[in-house]
Amino acid sequence: RGALISLRGLDRAVCAPAENGRFRIEAQAGAALGRIVGLAADHELTGLEFCAGIPGSVGGAVWMNAGAFGSEIKDVLVFADLIDGEGKKKTLRREEIAFAYRKSNLPANVILCAACFSLSKGHPAQIRDRMAEILKWRQEKHPLQYPSAGSVFKNLPGMPAGRLIEELGLKGRRLGDVQISKKHANFMINKGQGTASDMLKLIRLVQETVQKERGFFLETEIVVIGEES
Repeated sequence: RGALISLRGLDRAVCAPAENGRFRIEAQAGAALGRIVGLAADHELTGLEFCAGIPGSVGGAVWMNAGAFGSEIKDVLVFADLIDGEGKKKTLRREEIAFAYRKSNLPANVILCAACFSLSKGHPAQIRDRMAEILKWRQEKHPLQYPSAGSVFKNLPGMPAGRLIEELGLKGRRLGDVQISKKHANFMINKGQGTASDMLKLIRLVQETVQKERGFFLETEIVVIGEES
């Protein structure tokens, strides 16, 4: 079935009161996650502060159950609107979606259109202070001065992936213009002309080293789109 998609309104977001003193923000999947975090703060709503500084869109955050500091998107999600593989519009409530660490069971052949989040009224200063604290932490810990795809590997129970990579002596390893960051070993940064092929080779090097030295497979958090070489 063919489809005609208008780009107007793909980044729209609306804030409205809900029942039991809660508030809802409904956002199109194309809206920048940071914009929704800011919108919540502007309306003195708490619950999305953990997303401060996470790049990407609302749709991507829901799809991979983005999270940080002990909180995840599933904790505040009410429902998601989508178009299924047959071209039909559907609404799935939070309870109908199986979320896990950095993933959901949303099938690959659906288009995520919008999401609704449930938030509560908070203290404006506390919300802003928490966001500032998180952003400062990211600035100090993450290599934000270089392009990257964010955290490459999923953390293990009781062992952050970055610490494991560092313990195995791979911090700073470079292939072409893609380098395992010296600032945070779970980031691979582009030093100039890095390619997807360079990054995939570096990912495999890390996985093979972990498999050989520790005896288990380190799963990626990023999603690879397109053909792998």
